[in-house]
Order: sequence, then C-alpha cells, then structure tokens
Amino acid sequence: MMFYTNSIWFLSLLLLIPVIGWRLYRRKQDTSISFSSIQNATSLAPSWRQRFRWIPNALKIIAILLMIFALARPQEGRKQTVTSTEGIAIEMVVDRSSSMQALDFELDGRSVDRLTAIKDVAERFVLGHDDLDGRYSDLIGLLTFAGYVDSLTPPTLDHSYLTSQLQKAEIADSPDEDGTAIGDAIGLAIEKLTNLNTKSTETGSDESGKIASEIKSKVIILLTDGENTAGDLDPLDAADLANTLNIKIYTVGVGTKGSAPVPVLDPFSNRRILQMMPVNIDEETLSQVAEKTGGKYFRATNSESLEKIYREIDSLEKTKVENKHYVDYREMAIEPVRLGSFPIPPIALLALLLLAIQLLLSKTAFRTAAA
Repeated sequence: MMFYTNSIWFLSLLLLIPVIGWRLYRRKQDTSISFSSIQNATSLAPSWRQRFRWIPNALKIIAILLMIFALARPQEGRKQTVTSTEGIAIEMVVDRSSSMQALDFELDGRSVDRLTAIKDVAERFVLGHDDLDGRYSDLIGLLTFAGYVDSLTPPTLDHSYLTSQLQKAEIADSPDEDGTAIGDAIGLAIEKLTNLNTKSTETGSDESGKIASEIKSKVIILLTDGENTAGDLDPLDAADLANTLNIKIYTVGVGTKGSAPVPVLDPFSNRRILQMMPVNIDEETLSQVAEKTGGKYFRATNSESLEKIYREIDSLEKTKVENKHYVDYREMAIEPVRLGSFPIPPIALLALLLLAIQLLLSKTAFRTAAA
C-alpha cells in the first residue's frame, strides 16, 4: 500500500486523534451527575451498558481515523512487467579427441587436461560467474566431436541440464572413435541452428519455437586443439555454408604452443607417464573459418586466456532484453480491495458505516441523560 504524493500530508491529522480521544473522555466526566453518597452503588454489579459504554466513542475515533486515511488517498499498486527479448542461439562445439588429454592447463593450482579446463570455463560462461553475467535468456545447444560428432543437447534454455551433460563428456580413448572431425562438427551445429527456424513456424507451443521466432543472431563457438583429420565435410566449406545462413563462428585453438605434456602408457612399467608431445593446431584454417562468417579466432594457452576469450565473446554477442513496467493503481478510499480471498469495502464507506452505527448506539442502547 502507498499514498498519493500530493495528499500524504493529510496523515499529519493523525496527531489530533489523542486530543479527540481526551476530549471525548472529558465530556463524559463533565456530564456526570453528583450524588450525596455512592456507597450503596459501589456494591452493585455494573450493567452491560456500563461495561460497553466505551464502544460509541471508540467507533467515532476509528471512523475519524479512517477518514484521515481516506483523505491521504491510499493506493494499491499492481505492477506488471512485459519483457521483450532479442535472444541469441549459441551452439557450443567441443573437441574431445585424445589430444585433449594434454595436461597444459591449471585449475586451482593443479594441472588438468584441456577438456576439464574447457568444461570449467564454459560452465561459467553459460551460468554466470564473477564478471561473466551468464547467458540466461539465450538458447544454447551442445555437441562434442572426435572422429564422429555427437549432439548432446538441442538448443535449450535449461542451462543446468546443458552444463551437466557437458560435465559428462569424456575424452575419446578408443582408436575407432578418435580423430578430429571439425568440418562435420560445424555442419551438424549449422543444421541444429537452422532447424530452429522450422520449429518456430511449425509449432507455436514449443518453447524453443517461441524463443526462436525472436532470435536475431546465431553463433557457433568451436573449441579444438588440432586439425581436421576425420569426417566428410571440409571446415572451409562448412564455413561458407554458415556464412550463407548468417551464422557466425568463433573458433578457439586450445593448447600451449610447441609441445605439451601428455599422459601415455609406458610399455615397460605398464604405468602412465607424462611425455612431451608436439602441438599441431591448424590455426590458419580456424582463422579462415572465423573470418568467412564474421567471427573471430582466439588462441587459449592457459585457463586465464580461455576465460578471457569467453569474456570477449560474451561482450561481442549481447542479448537485448527490454523490460517495460506498468503499474495499475486502485484508490482504496473509494474502491473495494481484497485481503487474500476476502473483499474489503472502500475506506470512506467503512468510516460512514462506523459513524452511522455510533450514532444509532448513542441514541438507543447507550443514550445518556442530559446534565
């Protein structure tokens, strides 16, 4: 409840309530009748009129109190917010080939493989952390790839589910599934993003469709530490297709330059040892893929640079969210309101009813003799 600004000064009249109460009490004393002795009267039990004779004056004070509140124009405001969103659809494409097990990243002071570092920073990018606001109003999908491509989640607003699926992703440890199918991964990401347009026109009840109809930008974030060694689609051909469909690609080359420690199985001791292996990232192709689509290529050599890259992408791809607030005021002095499920009459009407009841009682049940 609030009060109309230009009328709130009427509340200062509440200071008169104690004076009015005192005057009503004094008038009762002034109209009393003198007796020579009240000794016999003190032994009599008070009648119900004597017990409740305070009621008329109390009703009068409450009525005056309500009148003052009515003059101050109390209002009940009901706020409505209309949010319009120009969202972004993002497809996260994460390499999980065997080279991602290189231990050239650090988290909390311990060495971790590249995929673990990507999981950590990507989760903060999606959900928000520190200076990353999170992508709460964007549709985000996830696919991983090695020699083959796997779609883990469709573009969704359920970001908690998406990050849980990302955490379950594992590095390919079988020669049959190992490899780096960059072109195929981009191609599947393009297909998932373009399918959003079909959903938005075919169904109006589908959550993804409703959001997709408001999508102004489609983005692929590709993270890999190698070069295209598998699959049927060439990365540059996939980039041309993305450019035709107005899909922007940001590419991230993950890993230190030169060489990186990789755990390998020692054939003599049958134990895992760290061995320095050369790092082969096709930066030229990744740069061309990004340039063809109006995106940008980044190189992440440690966790700090990877997080910096996500911050830059976060600043480049902003979602436009516009909130419009409407407030509907109800004048409680002259309009009925509801307290939970109970309707309450207007304050001015309550004051008049109380005055009418007070007048009726003072002329009948609580009528007093003249002095």
